[in-house]
Amino acid sequence: MNDDLDALANLQDPVRRALYDHVVAGGGEVGRGEAAEAAGVSRTLAAHHLDKLVEAGLLEAGFRAPERKGPGSGRPAKVYRRAKTERSVSLPPRDYGVLAGLLAEVVDTLGAEDRAETVARRAGERLGRDRRDAPVTGVLRERGYEPYAEGGVLRMRNCPFHTLSQEQPVLVCAMNLALCQGLLEGMGGDPGLAALDPRPGECCVTIAEPSKTNED
Repeated sequence: MNDDLDALANLQDPVRRALYDHVVAGGGEVGRGEAAEAAGVSRTLAAHHLDKLVEAGLLEAGFRAPERKGPGSGRPAKVYRRAKTERSVSLPPRDYGVLAGLLAEVVDTLGAEDRAETVARRAGERLGRDRRDAPVTGVLRERGYEPYAEGGVLRMRNCPFHTLSQEQPVLVCAMNLALCQGLLEGMGGDPGLAALDPRPGECCVTIAEPSKTNED
């Protein structure tokens, strides 16, 4: 837990937080120049803070080959992306993930997947009713989904249930979909707009036609 506290403490610095948020929002590899411009700081200062975020385990660094090949093409550019490791801080330490995994095993053992989806949808409806006048993207961000628009749908760069979905992918993705469908229904939208369309490294759920689901 101390490592997590030390890592997250890096985000207290406003420049580092701005750089981290930009890299995360990019959903891929981001260069130093782009990050510096987004944060409103010099490239040298951005490089310093980005490397500190790498040392803290919050970002990962790599190199992008120059587009031109041969003499005069320049050196590979250093790029950054969000680290794959998860960070969580609780005082005193808690481990809800273990309990969630055990409950998922119970559902699987009992063959109660349909009931689990029903419960997830009801939970989504309750959340939606409480935020009926809010934009869908804002509510999704609050739940940890990190939505972005692409090709007429909302996709989510982050799955809030990623660790558990690696252990029980069918159950967790089905419950995730039911939760999002319930959320839309509770907000007065069409639950059928939520569907499963998994991509590597992203949430399995997408929401179609965001302009018709209170999207801002």
